[in-house]
Amino acid sequence: MGCWARLKSSDWAYPTAVLAFYGFFANCRIAEPFLTPYLIGPHKNISEEVVTNYLFPIWTYSYLAFLFPVFLLTDLLRHKPLIVLQGFFLLVNYVLLCFVPGLPAMVFLEISYAVVTASDVAYFSYIYSIIPMENYQRATGYLRSAVLFGYTFGAGLGQILISLAGLDYFHINAITLGVVSVAFLLSFWLPKPKRSMFFKGRKAVALGQKSQQTRPVGAADETVSDAGSGKRKMEHNDSTGWCGGENIVNAGHLLWQSFRESYSSRHLIYWSLWWALATAGYTQIMNYIQLMWDHIEPSATSSVYNGGVEAACSLVGAAAALSVSHIKVNWTVWGELALGVFSAIGAGAVFLTALTSNIWACYAGYALFKSCYMLLITVTTFQIAANLSLECYALTFGINTFVALVLQTVMTLIFVDEATLGVDIVTQFIIYGSYHAAISALFMIRGVYTVCATPSSPGPSDMEKERDDTAEVIYAESF
Repeated sequence: MGCWARLKSSDWAYPTAVLAFYGFFANCRIAEPFLTPYLIGPHKNISEEVVTNYLFPIWTYSYLAFLFPVFLLTDLLRHKPLIVLQGFFLLVNYVLLCFVPGLPAMVFLEISYAVVTASDVAYFSYIYSIIPMENYQRATGYLRSAVLFGYTFGAGLGQILISLAGLDYFHINAITLGVVSVAFLLSFWLPKPKRSMFFKGRKAVALGQKSQQTRPVGAADETVSDAGSGKRKMEHNDSTGWCGGENIVNAGHLLWQSFRESYSSRHLIYWSLWWALATAGYTQIMNYIQLMWDHIEPSATSSVYNGGVEAACSLVGAAAALSVSHIKVNWTVWGELALGVFSAIGAGAVFLTALTSNIWACYAGYALFKSCYMLLITVTTFQIAANLSLECYALTFGINTFVALVLQTVMTLIFVDEATLGVDIVTQFIIYGSYHAAISALFMIRGVYTVCATPSSPGPSDMEKERDDTAEVIYAESF
């Protein structure tokens, strides 16, 4: 009891622990790697063409519709209600999968899952609104580890239950329903934050503007510290009328200021451009990879190893992301060229998954592609985060996610939706490979130009900046 009392009295350990357990159970979706075989199998009996060209696009369109409203509501309602909502819709998803037959129920499932994915912003930004800034890096490490471990454990356990215990897909969906129910209950234990990033009230806005005005020009390394100091002071300010009209105007003003700061640098614009372009392609491939596996090795007549592959790929991707902290590179000079080179490797991996008839080669191509993306997105996130305050950081990633989702929606609408081209799954992956090849060519050209235009001997300040950037890797991954 004494340990529990000390945990609850901590200004960061209690909310971090509850959120980490929530993240573990919410992402321990044992049945998720087997969603496509479940939908096209005897339990739901939906054809592969309907799943590919009708059902899955609904999630993309719904996600786009929900993303920006959820982003604003997360800050307006101070995070916790959106996390509870995410847990509730996760519960609804698996109730539908287990007990509600028919295509209309699966359509509602896709819309419900769009709410879940859009609410991820609440999960990853919650902790920064409730704990002191000096604990950001440790808390972020715990939360990312909880999510990764939950997903890996769930995928691996699902594979064991399918291959060794002989359970069918309905039973692993029922088990997953029990697991996400724990996450939903845990969400009520989270303390509600006392502050918002943008909907702060008049006194908080005035204090934040004064802090920005008094900060010396060019003190980029102090931005985050100043922001944190201002936020600690804001906790004591009167927040009366935080949802009133004047505060909404002030929030809009802060959003505009943050937007201008976020995209004021050409360097940040290039990193953000790659982030949006690559994430659109990555999400599209993640959305349809199970259909590709089922096309090469039909689940109705073959053993399915989706869970084991997803678990292994998550670990390989995490290792690739963690390797960034041990790479000593001047990313300002070599970063864009690295984006081009590794995007080319990823494009080759996508072509491999599209053109091979061997399921293990397809698995290997998927693992290589995911590793390249995880490596590059980690570099991109800390490059952006190291140069921005927390408000700008959150807004930048919200905008980049929105742009990525718009691009993904365009690809879905043109190539996947049955109302337009509705191409088959192999042709889709050839298109996705060509898309990543185009990204690679764009950044290779830009990277070669940057390398040739930069002096070959960086000064001490550049090397010091690289050390500072590397220290931000875990912190930056939070969004």
